[in-house]
Amino acid sequence: MASFRSALLICAALTATTIAPARAGPTDGDTLVNVANAALAKVSVPELLDPNGQPQLAQPEADAPTDDQTAQPVVGRPAIDPSENLASMVEHLRGRDAGSRELECLATGVYFEAKSEPLAGQLAVGQVIANRAQSGGRFPSTYCGVLFQRGQFSFVHGHSLPHVAPENRQWQTAVAIAKIVDERLKNSLVGDALFFHARYVSPGWHLKRVASIGNHLFFR
Repeated sequence: MASFRSALLICAALTATTIAPARAGPTDGDTLVNVANAALAKVSVPELLDPNGQPQLAQPEADAPTDDQTAQPVVGRPAIDPSENLASMVEHLRGRDAGSRELECLATGVYFEAKSEPLAGQLAVGQVIANRAQSGGRFPSTYCGVLFQRGQFSFVHGHSLPHVAPENRQWQTAVAIAKIVDERLKNSLVGDALFFHARYVSPGWHLKRVASIGNHLFFR
């Protein structure tokens, strides 16, 4: 009986040593680590390299061009090559609107005096008007002033320009000629001529004739 009791005691001791109850918290011997003071593992981040192997900093997105900073194409008239012939220049510059009152006056003079003339003749008439405006006091100093000078141009009546429909192709050609003359894009054969008249009239001028173009004679 004593031996059986001793065997039971030995088995109970072995069971208590092998199986321990679960614990809800630490014992006095355990140590907790404060999460706020815990050291985080460092992760290595590779640097950005340029093609030559030098470290580069990534550009901030703010430096990228915005829609407002992106260059926009400039819309304007076609570039004019001075070596172009007169007909090509006229095609590039033809338009309904002369762009200013002065160019409107110059185009009106070309239109009413030479609209049926070849382009060289129209250029010559425009050049005479410009020469007068640049004559240094002999004539008015503006294109409009030259046109409105009394007794010089028969198509002018009063102090207003005669109306021309802007869709008229001959008017658009006159606009182109006015721009060519004003910007000196093409020289005329009349040079510094200040006068002209149609072939069918004979005013008896004692002036030097400098050119004959189309239906007009030009004088200095």
